[in-house]
Amino acid sequence: MAGLQSRLRALPGTPRVVVSGNLSVPWEAVRALDATVPAYVVHALNAPPGLPEREGVTAETCFVGPGMRRHPGLRYVPSRLSLVPLLFARTLPPDVVLLHCAPPVDGQLSLGIEVNVLPAAVEACRSRGGLVVAVVNPRMPYTFGDAQLPVEHVDLAVEVDSALATHEPGTPDEDSATIGERVAAMVRDGATLQLGIGAVPDATLAALAGRRDLRVWTEMFSDGVLALDAAGALDADHPLVASFCFGSEHLYAWLDRNPRVRMLRTEKTNDPGLIAQQRRMTSVNTALEVDLFGQANASRINARIYSGFGGQTDFIVGALHSPGGQSFIALRSWHPRADVSTIVPLVDEPVTSFQQSAIVTEQGVAPLWGHDERTQAHHIIERAAHPRVRDDLREEAHALGLL
Repeated sequence: MAGLQSRLRALPGTPRVVVSGNLSVPWEAVRALDATVPAYVVHALNAPPGLPEREGVTAETCFVGPGMRRHPGLRYVPSRLSLVPLLFARTLPPDVVLLHCAPPVDGQLSLGIEVNVLPAAVEACRSRGGLVVAVVNPRMPYTFGDAQLPVEHVDLAVEVDSALATHEPGTPDEDSATIGERVAAMVRDGATLQLGIGAVPDATLAALAGRRDLRVWTEMFSDGVLALDAAGALDADHPLVASFCFGSEHLYAWLDRNPRVRMLRTEKTNDPGLIAQQRRMTSVNTALEVDLFGQANASRINARIYSGFGGQTDFIVGALHSPGGQSFIALRSWHPRADVSTIVPLVDEPVTSFQQSAIVTEQGVAPLWGHDERTQAHHIIERAAHPRVRDDLREEAHALGLL
């Protein structure tokens, strides 16, 4: 790391350093950065715990992960994920990019499990004479598509041999399993899927094992896709498209040099126009709360940023423009830890998305799109809300002019 620290030490001012996020953070390079540069801005999407929190460190992001939610130097920049790459060329120019890569093949490194906004960051950094660093790890899966990066685009390579962070799939609880089954029942053979990670997406994928010719065009996927592949549910002649992945070691082994997987940059995976071109695009997202107008808050708790817009709006818009497409917000009707209803009369936080096809809870399916606002509110109360709050919601709906 001495060569890296020498290059970092020469940086002027307070540099902005874009770092691979999610479970692909190149920790060795981050530690070298923190030991060398007194003050800097670290920009990462959905960062896990472990980022330095000392004075002089600003944690900048357009999507807050668990490693930034309580960071004293948090700087949240609201943006739909599809537009984040534009920020690097306009308002958030990077001085340094720290990448976590698989070793080169035929002169091409691979960004492995984390493509996302990194190609745009590299381009913006190189255009202004910045520093592009590749932390090269033989344990990183070699993936294709926009993950591939010519070695000449890198100014400095640092070799490590470190285990990748993993996320082991769990067993969905009863409510999540019910929600997953409800969503899966509305997915037809030949649909194209976008699902995230968590109990409800995992349960939905598990319930789709009996479908056939399914395709995947998504922001990210995890181990649930492996089960679909093993069950013969996927269209074997169509690539699985994603921008980043994380999961178990088994998933990483399956990804390595797998020609069926195309890792694309965010400007492609999250482009509503490209999403709309996918066959029967089916988007499944979640939220912290939904109100009687069908507005979803998936970003904030008590005005404090919890995550961000992410790709939710990108995929909702794209899916609804797809022939035969549909978009769902799937969530429990009752928050088990906060002990409150997730269906509220009117959200008092900034809205993350709206106008989905339907809201799905363990109580049922509330169709929204194409219905007038009073019918939407009726569906949400009677089919999605928990029974213990329906009387209160009816009263609130009257006050709002919805019933």
